Amino acid sequence: MTTKNLVFILFILPFISISQEHISGIIMEANEKNERISLAGANVYWLHTTIGTVTDLDGTFTLSYSKENTKLVISYVGYKTDTLTISKPKQVRHWLQPTDNLNSVTVTSRKQATAKSYLQATNTFTVSSDELLKAACCNLSESFETNPSIDVNFADAVTGTRQIKMLGLTSPYILIATENIPSIRGASQAFGLSFIPGTWVESIQITKGAGSAVNGYESIAGQINAELVKPSTDDKLFINLYAASSERVELNTHINTKVSDKWHTGLYLHGNTHQNVHDVNNDGFLDMPQYDQINIMNRWQYTNAEKGFVSFINLKFLNDEKQTGQIGFNPKTDKLTTNAWGSEIDTRRYEISAKLGYVNPEIPWQSVGVQSAFSSHKQASYFGLKQYDIMHNSLYSTIIYNSIISDSRHRIKTGVSYTYDHYDELVNTTDYERTETSVGAFFEYNYDNLDKLNVTAGVRVDHHNLLGTFVTPRIHARYTPWEKSALRASVGRGKRSANIFAENQSMFSTSRTINILNTTGTIYGLDPEIAWNYGVSYLQGFNLFGRKADVTVDFYKTDFKNQVVVDYENPQEVNFYNLNGSSFANSFQTEVNYNVFNQVDLRLAYKFYEVKTQYASGKLEKPLTPKHRLFANASYETHVRENATGHWKFDATFNWLGEQRFSSTATSPVAYQLPDKTPKLATLNVQITKVFSSKFEVYLGGENVTNVRQSNPILAADDPFGSNFDTTFVYGPIFGSMYYAGLRYRIK
Repeated sequence: MTTKNLVFILFILPFISISQEHISGIIMEANEKNERISLAGANVYWLHTTIGTVTDLDGTFTLSYSKENTKLVISYVGYKTDTLTISKPKQVRHWLQPTDNLNSVTVTSRKQATAKSYLQATNTFTVSSDELLKAACCNLSESFETNPSIDVNFADAVTGTRQIKMLGLTSPYILIATENIPSIRGASQAFGLSFIPGTWVESIQITKGAGSAVNGYESIAGQINAELVKPSTDDKLFINLYAASSERVELNTHINTKVSDKWHTGLYLHGNTHQNVHDVNNDGFLDMPQYDQINIMNRWQYTNAEKGFVSFINLKFLNDEKQTGQIGFNPKTDKLTTNAWGSEIDTRRYEISAKLGYVNPEIPWQSVGVQSAFSSHKQASYFGLKQYDIMHNSLYSTIIYNSIISDSRHRIKTGVSYTYDHYDELVNTTDYERTETSVGAFFEYNYDNLDKLNVTAGVRVDHHNLLGTFVTPRIHARYTPWEKSALRASVGRGKRSANIFAENQSMFSTSRTINILNTTGTIYGLDPEIAWNYGVSYLQGFNLFGRKADVTVDFYKTDFKNQVVVDYENPQEVNFYNLNGSSFANSFQTEVNYNVFNQVDLRLAYKFYEVKTQYASGKLEKPLTPKHRLFANASYETHVRENATGHWKFDATFNWLGEQRFSSTATSPVAYQLPDKTPKLATLNVQITKVFSSKFEVYLGGENVTNVRQSNPILAADDPFGSNFDTTFVYGPIFGSMYYAGLRYRIK
């Protein structure tokens, strides 16, 4: 598609006439103050058919109309389901009543903590706040413990950093966004997931595969979007206090205020600290770092229902300080010396973001959204004798226009985006500085006959000052062969510049020499990473012994055309170089969800990975990636009886990991050689919650209650300044069992 054609499409689309009969409208929450609160993700469908849709982020929908269908069902979790009689095409403005405000409620089904759509073209599922509360969920990196699609593990044995994987690939290959604004990228890639407190998250949308072209070109394995709580709907006051047996303490406080009929504001405060010394395996190193974090967000929401405007403004500040290393390490006397091995990682981050959405009150299928965000991220750190500092200033802005072509079966999204990134890195004594800018235009077309077929085809054209001009296509399709089924397929291309130091900071906690080989590219002398992702998925819902159940089977393949290979196969070096050969990641997963009894839900999953890369020493499996994984989660909630004072919630999660390949230590001294494979391991997490009332609840839980531990996670811990010191051979828990307790208090 040429630039000229794209400009023509952007110009002509708003003037295309509407010919086919349809209904359209907006779904909102009914409340005592008559505020317009749009409901995103509400189900709208014709009774006794599979013809339906879900509302957009602004609560709007369009749906084809025929005289045979007269009963329109509108449903949303936590709200009363309504059925409207529709006798002719028209615009619908409907308010759903929250179940908390009803004098009497008839429960026909229970709220799903993780919801899967049978209608969307993308393989997306939504993790609600109820699912997040099944675990301690102190930050976003700990929000996936009860989700089988995301793998969580420690990046190394000293920093306490958790890394996530999807489809066998680490987080740099996943586009992680906050309210659809890319947020965990660049300098924040290693620690950024721990910078978003769990209580700030309203829901998480997880998309497998390449994802939408609207959100950028960097996504390869999938997309994770965290929706934050809204000042207008969040509790007026919320307090969450958490304390663990490791002497980790956290406090979250939300204070929300209505400023006027159109303005709401919220102040969100998060603090956590851990200062105790733990060395369970007696290797002389802290099992977890000592740290302090202060995290503040001020969030403003503007809603003007009459004129169709809704807007959010966020102001954030973060200060995070970590210290780790040998017991007795004193930064004042031992920093960057051989007195004792130690590390400090101090991060200060500022963010400001704004979103403005406009929905045409007369034509609700037409909307315009503007998003913009600026962040300044400064990290000062050292690891033993190695120093790493990074300053990253980032600006992101996009404009999105939504409309339909001809009728509601044909939807379009189009717009432009701009990204600016300035990096200044100090690696030991070498300074790396660069500026990246990109300007892009995107167009996405969605065909949905609301019965059998839903296809989303998107393309974006970007011009990058270092990577040149390139095209990113994405296609997703959903076909419904029979009732309660969804057969999906997707294909998409992704491209990204690898931030090799920021994304691989665990390598600094080793004695390895860092080498960049064959430096002919434009970023660190390396070429951009390019990959195609292909996927198929099948979802089938059914009843088993009168109980609801569903099964999902999916297979995804990521095929790299170029990759920046991170090579740990020489135990004295870590080498970066462009791929010369093939690299791929195959992921197969099957998952079953079953409502076994009243209030009892069971989730079972099996996952198989085949991830291989052509290294300089040959084609090898990706280190520390288990081929086989088993997952089970069981939850039980006691029935809430009339006039009862409270109820209980019980949750247990089991993970079993197969063998994982260690990177080679064959040339190391015998004392520091490791076997080819790790042992198999299994962990169990549990949590019990007592809900005393709608205002107050307490919870008690345990992580790794079977006390599984990797006995020697640090190689050559007895000689931290020697050539064999390495903290990256981590395949399992280090600390052992950890127990915690907490309370939640809210005023609605």
